[in-house]
Amino acid sequence: MTLVKGISFDSWRRVGSVMQAVKVYNMRDVDELIFVDITATIDKRKPDFQLVDDFADECFMPLTVGGGVNTIDDVIGLLEVGADKVAINSAAITNPDLIKKSSDMFGSQCVVVSIDVKLKNDKKSYEVYSHSGTISTGLNPVNHAVNVEKLGAGEILLTSIDQDGTMNGYDLEITKKIADELSIPIIASGGSGHYKHMNEVLLLKGVDAAAAASIFHFTEQTPLEAKRYLKNNGIVVRV
Repeated sequence: MTLVKGISFDSWRRVGSVMQAVKVYNMRDVDELIFVDITATIDKRKPDFQLVDDFADECFMPLTVGGGVNTIDDVIGLLEVGADKVAINSAAITNPDLIKKSSDMFGSQCVVVSIDVKLKNDKKSYEVYSHSGTISTGLNPVNHAVNVEKLGAGEILLTSIDQDGTMNGYDLEITKKIADELSIPIIASGGSGHYKHMNEVLLLKGVDAAAAASIFHFTEQTPLEAKRYLKNNGIVVRV
C-alpha cells in the first residue's frame, strides 16, 4: 500500500511506503502515529488487518488506525493486530451505536471519533462530511462532537478539509467552538505548515494534540524541532 498526502482531501501525492514512514517516525521522536485508509469506506472494504499487523510490529509508539471501520468485529480485529486506538469516522454517523459498543467493550480510551469538517458556501458555518470528504451530511460539527462524546468517544480527531495539506495553519475557529463544548481531548488536524501553527492551536483550551503530515513530508522541519519550539513557547511536551 502506498502512503499519500493530499490537499483538501484531493490531489493525492505519493510520499512513500507505509513501512518506510513508520520506521522514519520511530526515529524522529513522534508521540503517536495515526494511520487512515482513506479509500476503504468509499470502496466498501474492511480494514487491511494483515497490513496493520505487519507495520504495527515495527511501530514503537501508540498507533491509531482508521478507515473502513464499520462493525465491532472491525474494531476487535484492529486491536488484535496491534492498534492501540481505533478511529471511527463515517460509521459514527451511519452507525453511532458502534461508538458505545466499542467504548463499553474496550474503554473510551481506545475509541477515537474522526470528524471531518468543511465551511459551507456561505463561509459562515460548518458542516460534517463523511466518506473521505465526499458526502455532505448536513450535521453541525459542534452538535455531532457533543453527541459522540456522550456515546463514549475518548478522543476527537478534528480535521479541517479546507485546510488539509495547505500548510496555511489550522482552522482555529471551528476547533475552538468544538473544544469549548467538550471535556475529552481533541487532536487538531489539517493545515500545519510551521511550528507556530502548532503553537497557536495548542494554546486553545481543550486541544491536547496537533496532528501533522505535510510539514514533515514536504519541508525540512522535524518533529523534534517542533517539540523544542513548543516547549520554548510554554507548551508542555515530551522532548
